[in-house]
This record gives sequence, structure tokens and C-alpha cells, in this order.
Amino acid sequence: MHRRQVKTVRALFAAVGLAATLPAADWPMLGGRPERSMVSPERGLPVEWSFGGRTPRKNIKWSAPLGRVTFGTPVIAGGRVFIGTDHDRPDPLQQKGVLKCFAESDGRLLWQATHAKLPNAGEDDGSLGICSTPAVAGDRVYYVSNRGELVCRAVEDGREVWLLDLRASLGVQPNQASASSPLVVGDLVFVVTGHGTDYKTGKLKNPAAPSFLAVDRHSGKVAWQDNSPGTRILTGQWGSPGYGVAAGRAQVAFPGGDGWLYSFDPATGKLLWKFNAKAHEKPSASGEPETTFNLVAAPVFAGDRVYIAVGEPEASAGPGALRCIDATLSGDVTATAERWRFGGDQFNDSISMAVVHEGLVYAADTPGFLNCLDAATGERLWVHDLKANVWGSPLVADGRIYLQTGEGDVYVFQTGRTAKLLAKNSHLPDMGHGTPVAANGVLYLAGQKALYAVALEK
Repeated sequence: MHRRQVKTVRALFAAVGLAATLPAADWPMLGGRPERSMVSPERGLPVEWSFGGRTPRKNIKWSAPLGRVTFGTPVIAGGRVFIGTDHDRPDPLQQKGVLKCFAESDGRLLWQATHAKLPNAGEDDGSLGICSTPAVAGDRVYYVSNRGELVCRAVEDGREVWLLDLRASLGVQPNQASASSPLVVGDLVFVVTGHGTDYKTGKLKNPAAPSFLAVDRHSGKVAWQDNSPGTRILTGQWGSPGYGVAAGRAQVAFPGGDGWLYSFDPATGKLLWKFNAKAHEKPSASGEPETTFNLVAAPVFAGDRVYIAVGEPEASAGPGALRCIDATLSGDVTATAERWRFGGDQFNDSISMAVVHEGLVYAADTPGFLNCLDAATGERLWVHDLKANVWGSPLVADGRIYLQTGEGDVYVFQTGRTAKLLAKNSHLPDMGHGTPVAANGVLYLAGQKALYAVALEK
């Protein structure tokens, strides 16, 4: 293992950190909080809405244009909404990655930051924009650009504060896209670098390049780095880290491109434990894993446990697994830490984050099945076929589950041990894979070309 340590101030990681100073109603990062659990305290959200057309427009507060394609999730903090997208250009050579900042009140565009595409499409696919969901901490917003840069900007006007080029500075080579969503806790920002194999050859050129990174959020200087996946990276690394406190021990967990989940001491980068999330797979005669499914979803902390699913974008439906891991142990915990596994012919590959709420786990797989499980045992209580692929994650808010499909349908279920579908809101005007989020009484839905703010009409 290669790790470079630099002097850093040890933050009080046993607390939630900086996120705790933000308004409770804001949604400042992927998952809303460092634990990455998609549970919102919002109340009074709509169950049904309409964008007009065949039915009258209903419960639509505002909409704002994005680019041509959007794979990011909005975050809301300090009266502003941030989301990654691209330019609306038909020619991939003219595309740019774009971070947009809107007024939370009415959707006015306040500013946008653009990043030119990399010349190598294998590192920066021309059909994608900025896939990273940003994180807001105080008066700064952090995200990973399409060029493999960790960027810090001023919330007020988009001014660049600092930029860390992961390719030029650390030898990182992205595979098709840089997609990690930064995690901010205390004075550090954590990110998966996106280092992967060459898109054309499938070869890993620089195994020594870091996969996981901790950076001083004020200066942009590297605090520590780790390359534990090394030569075992299967394809790319598009996941995001999660943070939690288990048995009084603060930790940050990174999904590795080798199918392992790694947990570190946040301040020092010391490895606390690692878990092989692909351990259920039977190796082929060559010793390679049975599938190339990866870890893309961010790990979700709930109490002393971590929940994470196996899968990768655009993968064919195949056997996956949702795992519940004890985060209190140390070392290689593959054989000892799994409290339950939900998989086999019941759960397919998934890049969706699980949601843990009131003793239940809600988890969606890529083919589009929403499962409700007992959080203690992993027993499936109910399942619903959404009839479309799902890349986004469920949101629990106001006693309901909101889940968007790739067809742009948004399903609303009642939370609980019995399945109860409340509404199916059909087809966003431009569809798209998205994750619903809620803040300050408003539900946000991202299509491919527009962002929609949905709220009960007064």
C-alpha cells in the first residue's frame, strides 16, 4: 500500500462536522449528510404533480434549463441550487462540462462554471458532462469536473478558489468519466479519484496513482492518499465515499474499483478495515471474478453498520448483492463483518444507494425493482417492479419513498413493512436517470435537460 502523509489538523470527526452547522432543511451534499443516508426531514411535500399538457399544470414551482445530458443530482444550500450538467450542443467536440448555480426561490441562473472536454474521449466521454454531485460547505462548493479536477469555488459568484488536477498532479487516469461526489467533514474533503484502466486497451497504466484522496478544503493541498486497489482495478472507479461513527470510531469508507470497500481513519488515512464485496462470486478458470460488477454507490452508514450494493453503469442485468457490514471491526473483515447479504436471484446489479429508515432498508436494483428489507435481518418484506431501469437512489421524506426511473416516472410509496403505492407521476418532460432530493418544502427532480422544483401550491 502506498500512502503519502502531510501535516493536517485533526478535526473533531466524532461529530458530524461542518455539515451540522448548515440549516437542517438544506441538502448540501449527495445523501444530504455525510452518512449518505437519503432521509429528509421535510414535511408537506406533494404526492402528485403535473407538468401540463394533457392534464393541467399542478404543483410545479419552477423549472430551469440544464444542458443536453445530466447525470448529476442537485444540492441545495444557502438559498442556492447547484447541479452538474453539460452544454446543449449536438456536436460532442463542442461539449463542455458545466456546473450551474440557480436561485432556490425562482430558478434564476446566478452563475455557471464551464470546463472544456479532454481530448481523449476514453478519459472524458463526449456524451457526458459533469457527473459529480457537488458538496457545499460554508461559502464554498466542491465538485469533480469532467477533466478529473477537484474544484473549489465561491458559492456567491463561482470564482475559482483552488483547483487540484488529479491527472497532472497525481497521475490519475479516468476511465470514460470522473464522477465522484465529494464528501466534506471538518476541514477535509474526501473523494474517489476515478483512476481506472485505459478505455481502449483495458490496461492499468499507473497502479501507483491514488484511488482515494483526502484534501484540505481550505487550501486544496493533499492531506493523505491511498492506492489500495492497485493493479486489481477492474475498469473504472465512479463511486463516492461515505462517513460514519461506529462504536465511537469515526471513519470514512471508499468503494474501490476492485470490488472492495475500504474504511480509513479520516484524519490520518490509517486503514481501519476492508471488505471484499465480491466475495460471493465464483472465480473463473483464469482466476478472474465471475462478473465485472463494481462498487459505484456510496456506502451508507446507519448506526454501527454500513450498507452497499454491487453494480456498474450500463451493465446487463446480472446477479448482484446488497450487503450489511459491521463497521466496528478491524483488518480484513470479509469473513467476519457481514451481518446479512441480499442477493442471488432476488437482487440484481445496482448503483443505487440504499436508504435506512425506522428499521427498514429500501433498495433499488438496475433492472428496476424496489425492495423493502428488514434492516436487522435482511429479510425481504416486499418488492415492486417499476418496469424501467433505475440508476438513481430512493428518497425517504414525509413518510414516503420517492424513486425516479430512467423513463422519467417518479413513484411515490408509503413507508412501512407493507407495500403501498400512493402515486405514479408519469414522464418528466425530458425524462432521465435521477435521484429526487428535498429541501425547504420543495422536491427537486432532474431530467436530462431541465431541473424541476415541485411543491404544494399555496
